[in-house]
Amino acid sequence: MNALTAKEVEYIVDSMSNEDLLMKQCTATAMQTMDPNLKSVCEQMVTSHQNHYNTLLQCLEQHVSVAPMQTQQ
Repeated sequence: MNALTAKEVEYIVDSMSNEDLLMKQCTATAMQTMDPNLKSVCEQMVTSHQNHYNTLLQCLEQHVSVAPMQTQQ
């Protein structure tokens, strides 16, 4: 397995931030809506985005062992 480039790590971190934001937005919508169907869809979306976040985190964790110890200058 090759080490991730700095650009790839930045992309993954940005994607994790986006997934986190989507989880928060879906949670807020689920809490505010009175429509049980919409609430259910939002809750499913929270789970989906949490799974995406966890997958991205696992990717980063798997590459820690091959990551360079110093940043490139």
